[in-house]
Amino acid sequence: MASSTSSNPLPSGTSVFTTVPDLFFIPEFIFGGLVWTLVASTKVLIANPQGWVMFVSVFCFIFTTLWFLIFISGANKSSIWPTLDVVYHSLAAFFYLSAAVVQAYVTISLKSLTSTFFKEYQLDIAAVVMCYVVTLLYALHAVFSTMRWKNSS
Repeated sequence: MASSTSSNPLPSGTSVFTTVPDLFFIPEFIFGGLVWTLVASTKVLIANPQGWVMFVSVFCFIFTTLWFLIFISGANKSSIWPTLDVVYHSLAAFFYLSAAVVQAYVTISLKSLTSTFFKEYQLDIAAVVMCYVVTLLYALHAVFSTMRWKNSS
């Protein structure tokens, strides 16, 4: 009988704002939205792979919003949710890491155009920094979610 209470350690409602892995939701929204905005506000000066960065930032922003709403509403009571939480945040961290590498590559390749497109270069640098910050946030969320999942087994 005691296993039914420990089978789902995920919070719901306002307790989402008090648990360690789930505290990362808000910074993920903020910094992920910044990546999206920064990349969207730059000009595509050369053929570059920034479409991947936009896809990752928009996808993760929307999916994290849905994930957060599921947690707030309390619809995460099935025993599969701790595993899904680990999988999602691990994938999001991996996607953001790949997007950060792509964004850094594009930024480095535009360095020779800084005299003409200095504003775009600065926006690209900010986008690189934000990509790595969001990567760290999702990775920390994945690590703490994994610890919670292991403790619930």
